[in-house]
Amino acid sequence: MGDDLITLASRLERRLLKAKATVSAAESCTGGLLTSTLTDISGSSACFNQSWVTYSNESKVIELDVNPNTLAEHGAVSAEVALQMALGARKKSNSEIAISITGIAGPKSDDTRKKVGEVYIGISSTMYEGASSKIFSGDRKQNKLNFVTLALRKAIEIWDTYHAIKNEEEEIFEEVVEEHVEELIDENISEKEDLISDSEENWKDDINENWGELQDSEIPEIYEGNELEQNAGIEDVNWSEQE
Repeated sequence: MGDDLITLASRLERRLLKAKATVSAAESCTGGLLTSTLTDISGSSACFNQSWVTYSNESKVIELDVNPNTLAEHGAVSAEVALQMALGARKKSNSEIAISITGIAGPKSDDTRKKVGEVYIGISSTMYEGASSKIFSGDRKQNKLNFVTLALRKAIEIWDTYHAIKNEEEEIFEEVVEEHVEELIDENISEKEDLISDSEENWKDDINENWGELQDSEIPEIYEGNELEQNAGIEDVNWSEQE
């Protein structure tokens, strides 16, 4: 079972590391076993944030802001308290996801008439809030291991259901934006090339049209022959004698 816990913790932490997210824990009956499991993995400091072991009702109220009226009405081992524990842990630690565990490990129950082996797992994340329960039939040590196993499996399930989809959508959106930008760049380059091509064609058309007009227009005649002779020798005139 120990190996199973490490495997599950590794799976959860790989997901968190990929998303650059953090996890926190709020434990009661497991006394820090969930925290120990998460921190047994090398490099867990990159995604594990903070934890609380709130064994007494008073500590749940003081440390995690669990409502005393909720404790009085539903008892410490309840979905309502599990959810408030998880919510308090997430808000106080500013983590993306928080896991809470509250249950009766045994060997006997307390005065709440809850069954031995009954546990509630609370999950509070930026995308989900809820609690689930299950009853195990092991001894105290085995129940605690089962509780942490269930908590890790539930956290992975919630992450894959809600957060993984969000991350994939963001990645897809980024890819679409990049493709759109590339298309715009290509279109602009194509438009510029078309404009240059059109300008060249227009310039050639203008030259051809104007050239035809120039050919049709009257070009000043060049004086030849006698007309040139009439002015011949003008440079030989003695202008001083003309005074």
